[in-house]
Amino acid sequence: MKKEQEHQPAAFHTLTAEAAIQRLGSRREGLTGQEAEQRQQQYGRNALQEAAGPSLLAKLLAQFKDVMILILLAAAIVSGLLGEWTDSVIILVVVVLNAVLGVIQEYKAEQALSALKEMSTPHARVMREGQARDIKAEELVPGDIVLLEAGNVVPADLRLIESASLKIEEAALTGESVPVEKRTEPLDEADLVIGDRINMAYMTSQISYGRGLGVVTATGGATEVGSIAGFLSQEEDEVTPLQRKLNELGKTFTIIIVAVALVMFTVGLIEGRELFDMLLTSISLAVAAIPEGLPAIVTIILALGVQTMARRKAIIRKLPAVETLGSTDIICSDKTGTLTQNRMTVKEIYAENTLRPSGDDWIRTPAAERLMQVMVLCNDARLAEAAGGQTAGAIGDPTETALIDYALLNGIDKREAERRLPRIAELPFDSDRKRMTTVHQLPAEENGEDGSRCRIMTKGAPDVLTARCTHILRDGRVEPMTEEHLRNIAAANKAMADKALRVLALAYRDAERVPDSLTVDALENDLVFAGLVGMIDPPREEVKEAVRICKLAGIRPVMITGDHGDTAAAIAMELGIIDQEGAVLTGAELSRLDDAEFEAKVEQYSVYARVSPEHKVRIVKAWKKKGRIVAMTGDGVNDAPALKAADIGVGMGITGTDVAKGASDMVLADDNFSTIVLAVEEGRKVYSNIRKTIQYLLSANLGEVVTLFVATMLNWKILFPIHILWVNLVTDTLPALALGFERAEEDLMKQEPRQASASIFAGGIGVSLVYQGLLEALLTLITYYWGHTHYSEDVAITMAFATLGLIQLTHAFNVRSSKQSLFQIGWFTNRKLNFAVIVSGLLIVLVIALPFLRDLFSVVALNREQWLIVVAASLSMIPIVEIVKLFSRRRAVRTNRE
Repeated sequence: MKKEQEHQPAAFHTLTAEAAIQRLGSRREGLTGQEAEQRQQQYGRNALQEAAGPSLLAKLLAQFKDVMILILLAAAIVSGLLGEWTDSVIILVVVVLNAVLGVIQEYKAEQALSALKEMSTPHARVMREGQARDIKAEELVPGDIVLLEAGNVVPADLRLIESASLKIEEAALTGESVPVEKRTEPLDEADLVIGDRINMAYMTSQISYGRGLGVVTATGGATEVGSIAGFLSQEEDEVTPLQRKLNELGKTFTIIIVAVALVMFTVGLIEGRELFDMLLTSISLAVAAIPEGLPAIVTIILALGVQTMARRKAIIRKLPAVETLGSTDIICSDKTGTLTQNRMTVKEIYAENTLRPSGDDWIRTPAAERLMQVMVLCNDARLAEAAGGQTAGAIGDPTETALIDYALLNGIDKREAERRLPRIAELPFDSDRKRMTTVHQLPAEENGEDGSRCRIMTKGAPDVLTARCTHILRDGRVEPMTEEHLRNIAAANKAMADKALRVLALAYRDAERVPDSLTVDALENDLVFAGLVGMIDPPREEVKEAVRICKLAGIRPVMITGDHGDTAAAIAMELGIIDQEGAVLTGAELSRLDDAEFEAKVEQYSVYARVSPEHKVRIVKAWKKKGRIVAMTGDGVNDAPALKAADIGVGMGITGTDVAKGASDMVLADDNFSTIVLAVEEGRKVYSNIRKTIQYLLSANLGEVVTLFVATMLNWKILFPIHILWVNLVTDTLPALALGFERAEEDLMKQEPRQASASIFAGGIGVSLVYQGLLEALLTLITYYWGHTHYSEDVAITMAFATLGLIQLTHAFNVRSSKQSLFQIGWFTNRKLNFAVIVSGLLIVLVIALPFLRDLFSVVALNREQWLIVVAASLSMIPIVEIVKLFSRRRAVRTNRE
């Protein structure tokens, strides 16, 4: 047993750094290798405890809980007891195949997620015996001294003992999108919330700026992240709409099958037939009524959808979630990284009294070069190098990386600039004064004889920086700052802020030497205003089209972000989520509403700003109480409860935490909102194809039931049990499966989402199923009657057998669309169906054509005339259904006009 760590979050932030180190039995030079090994054995690995997954046997048994499967098992047992071993074996084989397919698909999804986790496994740099070493984060133990720098992921819960301009992005835990400035002094209050413990760093947080040193206070399940993960492992999943529909279908079948069998059995006894014969006939009818292939076919169609989504960067963790996506009508999405590029980008520049777009030709002027020089040198971000010496982009605070990337795009490399003007002193950014200043030695050609001249560069908030500027750079010359200049700067600042841009001011000053004292008054006075830079995290290019498709499809996109309302509104308007009149609800405003008030107003808002984790759960629950199917995206630990609460939890594969992924039904490999829309479209297609398969199978089986029922009532010896079994085996497998490959219909994403409570037979499917099943039975009975009247009973039975099989195959083409004509969608657009029909048709024809099979199936050879009658009866299904579709389309047009 591993010893449980003390999980007292209030303890360490109230201690001094030295006291925390002593309490953990450590030292600044780190633990020894032996100490680390002992603590590893004592506390276990630094990894979140995953809920124990079900065993292989449990997964397999879970596949047999479905009502349909239980009915099939009962039918197999009864068939076996009555000596119908062939029926029994066939049913059992299909049931086992369905279970194996389900287990295989779950395994594939788990493997895909494991691969994602492996890709994002973090490392840590620690002090061991006075030496810095790189180790896997899971090898950390309490008492380890961890080195932190920009770009790192915090590998465990830490008490910070050193901090140099350290800022940590804690959105994964607190929902606060702005990096938190960290300090090392002890705090007085013991019961502070996580976001206020500024001398602590928590597992899965991101270092966005600066560097630091921390001592590990908790690992694995004892961390703040671990406590949330433990809570989530106790949550139970809800039943999905597809599971509910198939259960309802199974119950309906049970009632119908029992009722029909009882009627036949009773009528037969009244007519004086033998008890055993009627019992066998009733059971045969019941077996014929059950679509043995339906559970397996549904599973396979879902699996096909999963594979398609995986190719489109959406990994499905739970198979029925594919169908649930198809009924989604609300998509609640994070802004940063999902709707936007998660990369701050320079959009506008104000300099020389003019506001310009970032791509303007002005950037080639000397004044622009000076502005970009300040951008890259008064900046702690750095350019990383990829393999081969190629530049891989900037690393550091998002705002600073945007400045470096913009300058690099315009020919100014930070590394070269630093070689020409090396940094010799600095005043780090401070949240109180809202500025940062660096001092650089000027190159020889700009320096004095003693080489002591320097350039002081400052960036910060426009209002505070302009107050320290006495001059302005204009037309390549330095001029005194005037009131008019200040008004113009303020107007430009407001214009950019109104567009939700984050605005920075940049200034500089050349000095004869570095000031003796590096103070604010010595460095940040008499500055020359160089310009303003407006930045924003821009929307993804493809998201605007995805939002348009959502609205066309009756799906409402909802933005939920921790950013300010103005920024959220600007991005939402650009994407088309809201218009000019669109309202934004802040987290503070939401907190003032009770649940009843919010539920009454939830439909008024499509943008939520400055929200907390509990707000996300409230938003999801409010929409669900409106009867909506809700998809929710999330990447942080704090998002996990909302992901669980949603009908479809969507985790982020790139930026998402393991806890968020584990709470999700689907994981986006590219963190892209448009991928969700593609998944919704695929989900709709999958559900549509499942309904087509159900329509095909049930209409075929209804045709068989009615044929047998009527024949029994008329005392016709029309079909033998082996005929029914063979027709079911041939027609219920390949053609039904091929329907799962049917392409999405053209208007699929122009339809309103279906109601979660809607029957699987809604939209005319039930009516079509019934009349088409009755039509199949009628044509089969007519063919039998014709053969019995004009030929012999053996010929009539053979013609009925052939007609019943072939008519089901031709009917597969009818169900490809419930509205469109077969001639519109094309006969050869689903080649897999064409192949399936040809193969299945040959299997029926060969039974009649080959002598040894004729004897086995108790049929006789048919002549040309008899085959023509069979083919004519089989093909007549298509024109009849086409005529019905035509009238249905005309009625729909009239209804729309009215």
